This record gives sequence, C-alpha cells and structure tokens, in this order.
Amino acid sequence: MNKSKPGFKNLHLPILFTLLIGGIGVQTFTSCSADDGEEGTQGGNGGGSSSSSLPSSSSSLGVVYGDPVIYGGETYETVVIGTQIWFARNLNYNPGTGTSACYNDQASNCSQYGRLYDWETAKEVCPDGWHLPRDSEWTTLTDYVGSDAGTKLKAATGWNSGGNGTDNYGFSALPGGSGRSNGNFDSAVGFGYWWCSTEYSSYTAYSRGMNYSFIIVGRYNNDKSWLLSVRCVRD
Repeated sequence: MNKSKPGFKNLHLPILFTLLIGGIGVQTFTSCSADDGEEGTQGGNGGGSSSSSLPSSSSSLGVVYGDPVIYGGETYETVVIGTQIWFARNLNYNPGTGTSACYNDQASNCSQYGRLYDWETAKEVCPDGWHLPRDSEWTTLTDYVGSDAGTKLKAATGWNSGGNGTDNYGFSALPGGSGRSNGNFDSAVGFGYWWCSTEYSSYTAYSRGMNYSFIIVGRYNNDKSWLLSVRCVRD
C-alpha cells in the first residue's frame, strides 16, 4: 500500500497546518457564493426516491430525517441540515462503468465506508433527484453548522486515535480514505475525502476533507484521477 499522502492542494493554507500532517492541511471558510464560476448541477443515474419538501420528523438527538432513498439495492437514510437534504452516509453504488473501487479492493470496506470514485465517475453516480454537491453547496453546509464543523459532522464512532465526532446533524462522516486508479490506497480510518462537482482546473477539482486530529473541514483541490468518497445532496 502506498503510504504517502494523496496529492491534495490547499487553498490559502497556513503553513502550521501543512507541517502538522505532512502536506495535507486544512482551511476554514465563512462565506458562501453561488456565483463562483461553477458548472451546473450534475444529474444522476436514476433509481432513487426522495421527499418533495423539507421533513419535520426528528430523533431524540435533534437530527431531522428526510425520506429514505432506495438505490442500487441499498437504503440510504437522509438528513435535513438547514435548507439542504443530504444522504446520511457515503454512496456505495457500483455503476459498472467509469473508475471506482472499494478501499484496498475489499468489499467489506465498501459496506463500511462507501465506494471510492474518480471525479468523472462521481459526477454521474447519484440517483435521480440528487447530485454530487458543488463547492458552494459544501460551503453552505459548513457555514450552517458553524464552528468546529468537522467535529459536528463526523460520526461518533469509527475514527482512530480519539478522533470521533459528535454527529450533531446525523451526517455521520466516516474516514473512507482515498485511492488511485493504479490500485494504491491510503488513509482509511484516519481521513475522509469527498468530491465536489466544481472544477478547479482542467486536471483538478475541489473536494472536502476531515481527519481524526482536526475539528474543522478542509477545502482542497486535487487530481481528478484520485478516488474519493461521494455524498449526494438533494436537487
């Protein structure tokens, strides 16, 4: 297994963070702009069902659930966070085309963490009525959650070295790691990365990342060939 950290590039990154985790740093952001040069929402493959309005049912923890979505033979719980509805776990759907894999090519990792996709494949795998979130939609999420967004969005179990979160909103982010199309994988249990549909350049695209040691959500741009997790958001 390749032990080097993936080729993520940070935006306006303080050097202290870069030194702390060997080249993968993080950045917070407090504003959201819908006019940021992004492409339009990417469509999905179809096969999912969804609610038509923001639901009001909630758990004893204050998590607001939407209607579940059945897609590819699996049932996905959904959660309402502010004005958005998100899948409550990473997508685990094999489209049969494009480039995707289970971490370390083990099916048990797909069951636990979801499947990993390259950027081109990630844009097409969410069901009808859902899509891969734009960069600005991730910003809307973290702005709504506020300070310590990483802690609040991470699952309460599953992260190593005491890095579990509080899962305030039922987002239940897990550390699925990353992979490359050549078969190398890295960073599961400690790091989780999620694609955005927004391009940064002709060969890179935006993503978000969380890790066991930080309480915030990182914003990155990285090579489109990397394999990252997908979290679908409602159209």
